[in-house]
Amino acid sequence: MPQLDFMGNVSPERIRTFRAGIRAHYRKHGRKMPWRETRDPYRILVSEVMLQQTQVDRVRAKYVEFLAAFPDLSALAGAPLERVLALWQGLGYNRRALALSRAARLLVARGGEVPRDHEALVALPGIGAATAGAIRAFAFEEPVVFIETNIRRVFLDAFFPGRSDVADAELLPLVAATLDWRRPREWYYALMDFGAALARRGENPNRRSRDYVRQSPFSGSDRQVRGAILRALVRGNVLAAGALASAVGAEPQRVRRLLGKMEREGFVRRSGGRYGIADGEGTA
Repeated sequence: MPQLDFMGNVSPERIRTFRAGIRAHYRKHGRKMPWRETRDPYRILVSEVMLQQTQVDRVRAKYVEFLAAFPDLSALAGAPLERVLALWQGLGYNRRALALSRAARLLVARGGEVPRDHEALVALPGIGAATAGAIRAFAFEEPVVFIETNIRRVFLDAFFPGRSDVADAELLPLVAATLDWRRPREWYYALMDFGAALARRGENPNRRSRDYVRQSPFSGSDRQVRGAILRALVRGNVLAAGALASAVGAEPQRVRRLLGKMEREGFVRRSGGRYGIADGEGTA
């Protein structure tokens, strides 16, 4: 259990020891990433959306390619959804590309700047509390308190060894107590790098979290079929449901069900019984 004082806070000695260990690891093993070399809020926004549920190595090259095509909010907001989805291929979770496209359009309509306010950020499509916190810390050096998968792993390992079913609500006070309020950007990078190192050492401490969500198997899933449908359509094709079923190798009934859902979500449009990529203006 955490070492606590009479007020229920982590003791100063424990905080100093914890911080020293994290910083020592960061000095020796800190990772270099292209999004860490900028404070541009738009570029941070792109990187944080890409990094949701996706491994860092898959994001590196795609991040550079994406920004070459869409260097600012206006460029992304003005791009057809088909082009955004085409460049997103390889990252998975295409809902994030749709959400990022819609967020860019909303932000351009509201003045063309990424907000630093938490409520304004989480009101955007695809932005939750963790992503909003990361944007505020990395783009604006705001000393915010948030948890993502690597940060959760660090605090479970350091303060709750051997305990299961630990809620994020128990971790957040510890994140706040150990936060470097003067340099939150660097501190969170250090925490994330230590968490990534823990993941390579053996058993994942996140399995002892009440709030950690494991990814469902990809092979044979609806997510895999949806991705195949989008790959078939981003080439500029407009296809009937039966032709799409043949193209992606899935049952026609399943493809029709998924197309109906994707149409409601704003991914595809239907015209005369044929489907193509939507214009991105659908529902959020």
